[in-house]
Amino acid sequence: MCNNCFSDNKIKTKTTFTVEYKGCIIVIKNVPCLECQFCGEITFTDEVSAKIELLVESAKKIMQDVSVIDYNKAA
Repeated sequence: MCNNCFSDNKIKTKTTFTVEYKGCIIVIKNVPCLECQFCGEITFTDEVSAKIELLVESAKKIMQDVSVIDYNKAA
């Protein structure tokens, strides 16, 4: 069920996750998610959220102006 509009119409898809950290941008592409077909809200499973956290922490250690990570190759 969607946390935003309470619709039961979610599909499995992929998205791009972006976060800004100390003036730099970390981009993780091809992240598996659930997308509400009514309002477009994106949610992640607990497992995917944990992997995103690990990828972001790893990217912080080697920060560049922009870091792009492919979830499929890194997770």
